[in-house]
Amino acid sequence: MFDGGSLGDAERLIDEWRGAIEERAARARALESRLARLSETARSPDGLVTVTVGARGDLTGLDLAEAVRQRPAAVTAREILATVRIARGALLTAVTAATTEAMGPGTATGRAVVESFTDRLAPGGDGRV
Repeated sequence: MFDGGSLGDAERLIDEWRGAIEERAARARALESRLARLSETARSPDGLVTVTVGARGDLTGLDLAEAVRQRPAAVTAREILATVRIARGALLTAVTAATTEAMGPGTATGRAVVESFTDRLAPGGDGRV
């Protein structure tokens, strides 16, 4: 059986696999919890717009300085969208760092997690900002 190895050798191998799988699952659960709590805040270059995006890249906070009343609404709208893109970029950086820390650099699981966030957060992705 198993290249001439004993039943005990096979059981040890199975135990090692089980341990590795359980350890990876625990790291994945911890990463999921950490990613769910992430948020990022960004401020426009002129300081008039501040946005916060949640873990999924959705807008969770918006603060407009009173001075935005002095300019056209279209300018403010463009500034809001641009600032959301900045916040989402910062969120993607945080996701990448957390994933690398939890799963290790270059792992298939880590790449898949970062890729799914990139698809969602990148301009033109599901978030469409």
